[in-house]
Order: sequence, then structure tokens, then C-alpha cells
Amino acid sequence: VLNPLKVVLTNWPEDKVQELEIENHPDHPEMGTRVIHFGRELFIEQDDFMEIPAKKYQRMFPGNEVRLKGAYIVRCEDCVKDEAGNVIEVHCTVDMDSCSGSEGANRKIKGKTLHWVSAADNVKAQVRLYDRLFNTENPAGEDGNGDYLQNINPDSLKIIDGCLLEGGLRDAKPGDTFQFMRQGYFCVDKDSTPGNLIINRTVALNSSWDKKKK
Repeated sequence: VLNPLKVVLTNWPEDKVQELEIENHPDHPEMGTRVIHFGRELFIEQDDFMEIPAKKYQRMFPGNEVRLKGAYIVRCEDCVKDEAGNVIEVHCTVDMDSCSGSEGANRKIKGKTLHWVSAADNVKAQVRLYDRLFNTENPAGEDGNGDYLQNINPDSLKIIDGCLLEGGLRDAKPGDTFQFMRQGYFCVDKDSTPGNLIINRTVALNSSWDKKKK
């Protein structure tokens, strides 16, 4: 989760933590599974919530249901804002009969499936998002005499601190590679050290919602 937004599941017992088994890759069962921890508090992407949803927005907003990947269907009830009017917390209720893999999980809902990270079991990381270096295919121009510096992409590198990863990645080592759900392909930077995890995105995945916004 690159830009975390806290979610509180108001009808989930405060001291209850459930271990959920989730596939490492949905299309390659031979890659095995991992265990994640589901509890009362978790984090989703800030972009996955809108207090007043735009047209065709199918993620989390008050009154809408979404699936949490590998977990449950939840219904968004309301949100909490700070003094500046920014949403800092979202309150949801869980459909207790909708755990992934159960019969109750098969019912249809309008919302999308969202990825999430447990509030109780995560690791902080700095994420570096790399993009193309130039804004044009031929930055020096057709004759080679152009000023390529004028065509440098100002967003070729974005550094985000405070990103949250699954707790199982706290022992990731430089050179390890991962695909993060709905985000893209990442590798652990050579400058990463125990307690100071640095992840580089090498290839991004395009979001269907981002396309609609454009």
C-alpha cells in the first residue's frame, strides 16, 4: 500500500486476529501460498476511497460494498476527517459469512476487489517509482540538434516514504523481486538494510480507473 488510509472494521472483535491463506500468484498455483493476518484495523490505498464517488467509481465509498483480497466483503459506512477536512479513517462493517473460499463469498457485489495490509502486521518501506526519463521518443529531435534537457520527464522518479508492505516482507533482501497486486513489479534496492527497507518499482501496471479519469 503506497499511500495508506486506515480502515476500522467496527463489528470485528478488537482482540480477534484471523490467519488467512492466500495464493502467491492467482494464475500459478505451483507458486504456493502464504499466510496473512486479518484484524479489526487495516490499510488500503487512499485512491481506493471517495467520500463522494465519481461516476463509474466502483471502489470504496459510503454505502458501497467491496471485497478485500483473500478476506471478506465489507460495507463502507462512514469516514473520519481531520480539521482540514482530509479523510484520515474509514469505518466499515464486515459480512461475517463472506470469508474468501466460503459459500457466502460467492454473492455478487458492485464494488471491486481491493488489496490491503494489516495494521498489526506490516513493515514500513520507502518506495521509489521509476518512469521514463524523457517525455518524447527522440529527446534530441529528428536532426539530433535539439536540447534533450528540455524533454526530461520531471516525474521520472518519485520517492514515497511510509509505504506499508505485508509483514512477511520484513526479511526481504537486496535483489529480491516481487509483483505487488494492482501496482506492478518491484525489486529490493541495493541500499536497503534491515530496518530500512527500500523498494524500487521497475514496471507499473495500468489502473482501469486511472484510464477512466484521463
